[in-house]
Amino acid sequence: MTATPSTTALRSSAFALLARVLHWLDRVPYTLLAIPLRLAVATVFWDSAMAHLANWQTTLELFETEYALPFLPSHPSAYLAVTIELSTPPLLVVGLLTRPAAAVLLGMTAVIEVFVYPLAWPTHIQWAAMLLVLLCRGPGKLSVDWLIGRRLRASDGSHPSR
Repeated sequence: MTATPSTTALRSSAFALLARVLHWLDRVPYTLLAIPLRLAVATVFWDSAMAHLANWQTTLELFETEYALPFLPSHPSAYLAVTIELSTPPLLVVGLLTRPAAAVLLGMTAVIEVFVYPLAWPTHIQWAAMLLVLLCRGPGKLSVDWLIGRRLRASDGSHPSR
C-alpha cells in the first residue's frame, strides 16, 4: 500500500504540529515548573504537620508504635518530624533555603520509606522526584533564593541574571 499525496501531506502537517508543540514545551521557563513543585511538596508536609498537631497525644502514640524508628526514641523523633514538617514548607513556598529544605525533606522521605512505610514507595517516589528537582535545580527566579543570589552575584561582579 502506497501513501497518497494527501496522506503524505497530512502526516507532514501532523509532524510539523508536533514539532511546534514540542518546541513550545521546551521553552517553558523552569521558574514556572518549579512553582507547582514547591507548592505541592510544601502542601504534603504542611498537611502532615497540621494532622500531627491536631491531636498531639495520638501523634506521640503513633511515633511509639507505627512510626517507631530503630535509631531514635519515639518522643524526640515526633518533635523532630513535626518541626521539620512545620519549618520546611514555608521555606519552600517563598523559595528561601530551598535546596537545604529539599535535602532535609528528601532525607525524611527516605526514612519514612525505609523504616515506616516501605510499601508506600509509589507515593514516596513522587515526593522524592519533586524534591530531587528542587535540590538539583533550585527554586527558580520567583524566589527569595534567586533574589539573594542575584544580589550576591551583583556585588561580586558576576552576571546578575544567571
